[in-house]
Amino acid sequence: MKLRPLHDRVVVRRVKEEDKTKGGIIIPDTAKEKPQEGEIVAVGKGAVGDDGKVIALDVKKGDRVLFGKWSGTEVKIDGEDLLIMKESDIMGVLEK
Repeated sequence: MKLRPLHDRVVVRRVKEEDKTKGGIIIPDTAKEKPQEGEIVAVGKGAVGDDGKVIALDVKKGDRVLFGKWSGTEVKIDGEDLLIMKESDIMGVLEK
């Protein structure tokens, strides 16, 4: 199934977090926090301005982004956990 978010919303897949610290200590699942980094899976067409024109989004499919700890709504599609959030919930794009 494909999901196309509406307006200024994006679909984000959280990136996997390491199971070990840099020092080699293994972190159990119960102690892990959900990562605040993800990859954009799909984007909406853009927000509609007061004049009725569509304002394009700054992010695109494939971008790695940082977002707030409590941002977005968690959904499960085809067995995969995803987040749907507004573009304004994204704090930045990670560039190589």
